[in-house]
Amino acid sequence: MVNIREIVTRFAPSPSGPMHVGHLLAAMHARRLADVSGGRCMLRIEDIDQRSCSPHWVKLMYEDLAWLGLHFDGEVMVQSRRYPIYEATLNQLRKLGVLYPCFCTRGEIKAQIAEMGRAPHASLGFLYPGTCRHLSPEQIEEKMAAGVPHAWRINMQRVQDMIGCPSWEDLRRGVQRCVPTLYGDVVLARKDMPTSYHLSVVVDDAAQEISLVSRGEDLFDATHIHRALQGVLGLPVPRYYHHTLLRDNAGKRLAKRDGARSLASLRESGYTPTMIRESLLEALSNGGIWRI
Repeated sequence: MVNIREIVTRFAPSPSGPMHVGHLLAAMHARRLADVSGGRCMLRIEDIDQRSCSPHWVKLMYEDLAWLGLHFDGEVMVQSRRYPIYEATLNQLRKLGVLYPCFCTRGEIKAQIAEMGRAPHASLGFLYPGTCRHLSPEQIEEKMAAGVPHAWRINMQRVQDMIGCPSWEDLRRGVQRCVPTLYGDVVLARKDMPTSYHLSVVVDDAAQEISLVSRGEDLFDATHIHRALQGVLGLPVPRYYHHTLLRDNAGKRLAKRDGARSLASLRESGYTPTMIRESLLEALSNGGIWRI
C-alpha cells in the first residue's frame, strides 16, 4: 500500500464491451489509493470512440459497479460530451505552432517505415517518420482545399525544443524523465474522431483535478506523451502509479480482446463480489497470476 497524503484518483473505463476483471483491478487500485488518505476517486467514461462504445455497455458497467459495491465521488465525466473542449485545446496547440495536418494513410506510413528499415515500437505502434511535418504552407493549403482526408499530429521535436525533457514521478519506479520525441509525432485528432486518447486523458485529468493517475503498467510508455502535452499546455502534472496487469497461469496477459472473464459471467457462475475481490488481491501477491 502506498503511504501518501490526500489524493484524487480516477477510474476511467472505455465502454466498448462487458466489464472484466482487469477493469475491476483498475477500479480497486484507484479506490484504495484514494481511501488511504481520505481522498476522492472520480469516475470518467472514456467513450470518444463512438464506433465501439455504446450506451448499452455503459448501462451494464453501472450494474456491475453497483453489484461490486464500488462507489465514486463527484459528478461522472463523460468524454463524448466534451468535444468542444478538446477542439479548443487543439486550437491552442495550433496557435503554439506545434500541430500540423497529416495526409498519409496507414498503408503509406507502413511503406515509408519499411523503406527506412525502422521497426515499429512494440507498445505504441508505428513511429511516424514525419513526412507531412515538412510540407510547405502551399502544399498544405492545396491538399486542404482538395478535401484530402487528414489527421492532426503534434510536432514533438518542436515541443521538446520548447519544454525540454521534464520529469514526472511514478510511485513504483521513481522519478522519470520525459523524452517528448521518443514515440514520434502522435495523432491527436482525426476526421472520424475529433480527439484522441492522449489528448482527452490529459485535458480531463486536469479538469477533474486528478493528483494521482492509477492505471495499468501497459500505459507506462504513454506517460512520455502525456507529460509532454502537460508541459506544452501548461497543465498540472499528477503523480502516476502503473499497477501490475492480470495474467493467466501461462503468464499471458488477460485482455478483453482475448475473451477475459467478464464480471457478468462470473456473477452468473455463482461468484460473489467478495470472492472476486479476494482472488484479485491474491493475484497481486502472485505477480498478477489470476486463477479463477
